[in-house]
Amino acid sequence: MDIDFESVNTPCYVVDRRLLNKNLKILDYVQNQAGCKILLALKGFAMHAVFGQIGRALNGVTASSLFEARLGAENMGKEVHIFSPAYREPEFDEIMSYCDHIIFNSFSQLDKYKPSIESYKKQIQCGIRINPEHSEGTTPIYDPCGEYSRLGVTRDNFDGTRTGEIDGLHFHTLCEQNADALERTLESVEEKFGEFLYGMKWLNFGGGHHITRADYDVEKLISLIKYFKKKYDVEIYLEPGEAVALNTGFLVASVLDIMRNDIDIAILDTSVAAHMPDVMEMPYRPEIIDAKAPGEYKYTYRLGGVSCLAGDVVGDYSFDKRLEIGDKIVFMDMAHYTMVKNNMFNGINLPSIAVSDENGISVIRTFDYEDYYNRLS
Repeated sequence: MDIDFESVNTPCYVVDRRLLNKNLKILDYVQNQAGCKILLALKGFAMHAVFGQIGRALNGVTASSLFEARLGAENMGKEVHIFSPAYREPEFDEIMSYCDHIIFNSFSQLDKYKPSIESYKKQIQCGIRINPEHSEGTTPIYDPCGEYSRLGVTRDNFDGTRTGEIDGLHFHTLCEQNADALERTLESVEEKFGEFLYGMKWLNFGGGHHITRADYDVEKLISLIKYFKKKYDVEIYLEPGEAVALNTGFLVASVLDIMRNDIDIAILDTSVAAHMPDVMEMPYRPEIIDAKAPGEYKYTYRLGGVSCLAGDVVGDYSFDKRLEIGDKIVFMDMAHYTMVKNNMFNGINLPSIAVSDENGISVIRTFDYEDYYNRLS
């Protein structure tokens, strides 16, 4: 993709609309072939400047909080679903005003809020999140089915006599995984909860489906959706966040200084801790345009962030020429779980936000001291 990164004032997130459209075409293909509905999970990607483009392909958004629900309702204007481990009573009336589906994490939460939903001025569908107790993830922090998980009702605690009070079931077990992981999860869902699916209006497969990844088995996903639709006569929802924005964005940074402490170290005007926290939390090693693993090219550098945190280090990378102060470093796949998770630790300013298309790069948001000041008191 021809993007003029040299023209960008750094640090800056750049999301390319052409790459986004490529993902949306794949997701729309799944919707059309499988007869399902796909929602954007705002916890992964909430760049509302491109909601118009996303909304032309997808059916709406899924939220995890009042603010996400409001963002989706006001900026996309299609279906809004919400799940939270527990809802705050002062917020619930406003949540109802935005949402079409409200999914509860327990029957006690359903009991607390069902009277409000039944008396509300519009129809809202209710669901219960289930825990199929089947783990596919390898990183405990991202495993909703880990031991003592607080997310979802297990079979032993599911009251099957109350299915008439809800419209659907929801599960979420995956993280950046292929359709084979979903297939194994669905076997557990059927084994534990299949008897309760008859008579439901919908089943929500949650997120974590890496549908737009090059090696993802799209046809297997379609067949699994069709099977459940036919067997249980339910509408199927999927709610990926990462798959919508996968490989669509970049974080452009500049080299501020180069120093040496047994190895060459380049200090960048970005921060792992502040601008790409998943590099630490996941953890993972982001790819960089024109860079390789240490030693593969002639010149190897440790890339460090600009915060005072000792561990604010991206990693070691090699380049085919020496880095110079002012050089641009372009991190790939920086659309999802970056803007939604970044922070102003150390008072470091947030990267600007830009979009690119066939007409070039347009900066749509910059930040300043007032943004930092207004977060604090």
